[in-house]
Amino acid sequence: MSQPATILVIDDEPQIRKFLRISLVSQGYTVLEAATGADGLSLAALNKPDVMVLDLGLPDMDGQQVLREFREWSGAPVLVLSVRASEAQKVQALDGGANDYVTKPFGIQEFLARIRALLRQAPGGEAQHAAVQLGPLTIDLAFRRVVLDGVQVALTRKEFAVLAQLARHPGRVITQQQLLKDIWGPTHVENSHYLRIVVGHLRQKLADDPTAPRFIATEAGVGYRLIN
Repeated sequence: MSQPATILVIDDEPQIRKFLRISLVSQGYTVLEAATGADGLSLAALNKPDVMVLDLGLPDMDGQQVLREFREWSGAPVLVLSVRASEAQKVQALDGGANDYVTKPFGIQEFLARIRALLRQAPGGEAQHAAVQLGPLTIDLAFRRVVLDGVQVALTRKEFAVLAQLARHPGRVITQQQLLKDIWGPTHVENSHYLRIVVGHLRQKLADDPTAPRFIATEAGVGYRLIN
């Protein structure tokens, strides 16, 4: 007998969470709840829900940011549930990795139908590994933490973003232009010196000799890859 699907609801309105919990549990789903983005990301990392239901107006961080961080390590379906009804907001969420978008107020039967549709998609969007292990190096994509030889390594946001992008595709060359576009934005694809500086700092912090690398290999004139 298969396990019931787990639905994570991230919404700061207690009455909405209660309404969704009652409706989802009545359909046999397991429900997890969070009132903040940070708590929701932690629950997602620990429990790997089958579907995330995400409000955009959260007290600690914008839901679009929650979506971006979740997509760094998971491919599980996300249903955005928000009062923001503008086309621009919907496009931003869908381009940011959301699978569906429902505007509040909403009908519960339509909501449940959309959940069922997302669950049918779920096998093709399985979560990636939340942590990547490369010998003595652990890159925890969910909790944004890097540990080398049992000691946590302090990285800047850009340093972690570059390492995480490589870690999501170990062994594969990621071009300089792709890294610059994804991390600095499309207007910086020619600013390769930004990337060289960050990779240099990363290598220093990981004690990774560029002439005999253990972790980050340079493909001259092309980009970088994580050695697996």
